[in-house]
Amino acid sequence: MISLSDVPARPGAVITPQIVLFAAVLLTAPFWLPMVGLYQYIGVEVAIWILYALGFNLLFGYAGLHSFGHGAYFGVGAYAFGLFQQEVAVSLWGGLLAAIAAACIAGMVVGAFLSHRRGIYYALMTIAFGQMFWFTAIKAHGVTGGEDGLLGIPRPPADFGIVSFDLSDNTSLFYFVVAVLLVVTIGLWRLVHSPFGRVLQALRQSETRAAFVGIHVWAVKWAVFALSAAIAGLAGGLFSMAQQSAYPDVMSLHQSGFIVMMTLIGGGLVSFWGPVLGVALYFVARDVLGSLTETWLLWYGLMFMIVVMLRPEGLAGAIHLLSERLRAPRARAAGQPAE
Repeated sequence: MISLSDVPARPGAVITPQIVLFAAVLLTAPFWLPMVGLYQYIGVEVAIWILYALGFNLLFGYAGLHSFGHGAYFGVGAYAFGLFQQEVAVSLWGGLLAAIAAACIAGMVVGAFLSHRRGIYYALMTIAFGQMFWFTAIKAHGVTGGEDGLLGIPRPPADFGIVSFDLSDNTSLFYFVVAVLLVVTIGLWRLVHSPFGRVLQALRQSETRAAFVGIHVWAVKWAVFALSAAIAGLAGGLFSMAQQSAYPDVMSLHQSGFIVMMTLIGGGLVSFWGPVLGVALYFVARDVLGSLTETWLLWYGLMFMIVVMLRPEGLAGAIHLLSERLRAPRARAAGQPAE
């Protein structure tokens, strides 16, 4: 199986052809989604989950740290946004900052306990902490609303001082979420192509060797966990604004498993863009297969099993291998060795 280290490094430029294509597909989505039989609100969901998946893959794919309770930080962000709107002030920026801060703090606290562990022990502890957050959200009725969740969360306008944009309709909300997604995507693209990104890949290959060359393993693991949690919190805040509610279900173990499945099936272990493919495939499967059968999740699970057994590098890895095979004959014809 190929890994991120086997794929040739791309320049960490701010704007690349991949980012331009990604932006073009997203910005034109409201026009072509109805043409393929999908409703416009799915674009909001897909954009939010792509944001969530890209942040998760920073931890899972690049650092090789297996977090199976990451829905906790998505949920913390969702509740923080809702509570800020209901208890403090109706403010978009205040709510999103509260979502990021709450999830980041939660990630910093949990990461302090996790970062001295590795392998299966690390993964099991992420599940344990995730379940603790989920159980707290259900039982803390006075704060979270219990199983009913927080209802009636407003969608405040995007106020830029000199101009304000109403986000009450799904189209305007979609473009706002896409704008946030593109900013975060560019930031993450730069980050993974920076020296810090190389450090993360060194950790994934061997924590022992990374420590031997002078990398502070605990600090890096703690920092990347907190950063990934903060991005999950941002996605959760946007999700609660889109749904106008926050529920404890998003913090459950099976919801945390969905983001792992999306990342794996898309090829997050071998490509920065793998999570994007995985999220798109999941929502297409949910809506297309869901319109044909109520057991769509069974078929999605079978598809996931087939991909893991036959192509563990996921969709992005399969595309990379196919491009290499197509490039090899042309390279031989030109008298040059294929990469």
